[in-house]
Amino acid sequence: MAEEELRYDLMVEDALRGVARAALRQVEAQGLPGEHHFYVTFRTDHPGASVPERLRARYPEEMTIVLQHRFWDLTVEEERFSVTLTFGEIAERLIVPFAALTGFADPSVRFGLQFGGLALLQDGEPEEEEDEPVEGEAGEEAEAAEGEEGAEKVVTLDRFRKKT
Repeated sequence: MAEEELRYDLMVEDALRGVARAALRQVEAQGLPGEHHFYVTFRTDHPGASVPERLRARYPEEMTIVLQHRFWDLTVEEERFSVTLTFGEIAERLIVPFAALTGFADPSVRFGLQFGGLALLQDGEPEEEEDEPVEGEAGEEAEAAEGEEGAEKVVTLDRFRKKT
């Protein structure tokens, strides 16, 4: 019988997704306080992600949305959240599983999390993936999240990953 290892890297990543969930739940209940706003990057090709076809065609793998001034009907569940945003003056409903998140940032307080640099091979061994640049943005307030001040507070999971 093969000895299985505890996957602390995946446990930590799941716990950190809980931070994004908790922040979104607070905004769902009370709205965005002060200057807070979120950049949420996610895999559009993730099972369970619901993205309108015209947006999926433009962002087939990954996109970033901005939750700041123009978003409606934020609903946060245990495994996913949904929100309505405008894209080119057309309101669209998105459903995003927390497992699809690749990034979550609140530039107003110089905070960010990065997820998903780990893929599993067929034999169950981890393999490092190349970090892909943000391919899409939504909303009029969207600006490239790259170069945001406070990059020093972005938490990555590299230090927890098994080195091969």
